[in-house]
Amino acid sequence: MVYPDSRWGADALAPLYDDVYRADGVLSTVNVVEALQEFWQVKAARGGSAGALVIYESVPAAHPPYVCYVTLPGGACFGSFQNCPTKAEARRSAAKIALMNSVFNEHESRRISEHFIEKAVAEARASFAGDAAAHQDPSAGIAAFRFMLEANKGRTMLEFQELMTVFQLLHWNGSLRAMRERQCSRQEVVAHYSARALDDAMREQMAREWAAREREAGAGGVIRAELTRAERELRSARLAARELRFPKEKRDILTLAARLAPPQQPQ
Repeated sequence: MVYPDSRWGADALAPLYDDVYRADGVLSTVNVVEALQEFWQVKAARGGSAGALVIYESVPAAHPPYVCYVTLPGGACFGSFQNCPTKAEARRSAAKIALMNSVFNEHESRRISEHFIEKAVAEARASFAGDAAAHQDPSAGIAAFRFMLEANKGRTMLEFQELMTVFQLLHWNGSLRAMRERQCSRQEVVAHYSARALDDAMREQMAREWAAREREAGAGGVIRAELTRAERELRSARLAARELRFPKEKRDILTLAARLAPPQQPQ
C-alpha cells in the first residue's frame, strides 16, 4: 500500500547544510539533531502531538558508510540518505530529512482532504498495476485504504503514519484477506486496529505467521526471499530520502521470523 510521498527527496535537500549564514552574514552552525527534538517538544507542548520522543537507531557496522534511522512521535521513520563516514554524521543525515518532513508536514497540503484521498488512491492503484511481484488481489487493500483516509480527514500524513503502517503490514501479511474471508466488515477491522498500536506483540504475531509459511513450504526460502525484497526496498527508500517505516517494519518482522523458523534439515 502506498500514499503520496510524505518526503522531500534528496534533490531538495541541497540547500540544507549544518553550516548556514545568519541574517547578519555571520556563519553559524545549526545542530539539526537538537532542532528536530526542539520541533517536536514545541509541538507536544502546544498539544499538536502525542509525544516528543525522537528515537535514533544506529545500524551496527565495523566500517563506513554508517547508517542511522530516526523514528518520530507517531511512527514516521527516516534514515541517513548520504554516504556517512562517521556515526555522528549518519545521525545528522537522518535528522536532516526528518526535520524537513516534520516542517513540511505542517503545510495545509499535507492534511487529508477529498482531493488528497483521490490522489492517494490513484497512486495506490498505479503502484499495484506496476508490481509484477504482487501475489494478492489489491482491491480489498485499496478499498480499506480509502476507508481509512476518509475516516481520518483533517489529520496530517505524519499523524496518520502509525495507523497507515499497521494496515500496510496487514495487507502485506495477508491478514486483511483472511479477515475478509471470515466476513469481517471493513468498519470492524478499521475500528479494531485504529485502537491498537504497532507493538512487539503484533510484530511477533506476524513473524510467527511467516515462520509457519516457511515450515509449510518444506523446501524453505520463503522468508529469505521476502527478506531480500524488504531489505532492497528499505535501502532504496533510505537513499532516496523517503519515509521508510513500512519496509523497515517488514525487515524487522522477517528477521524475527527467520529466528523463529526451525532450520531446514538436510535431505
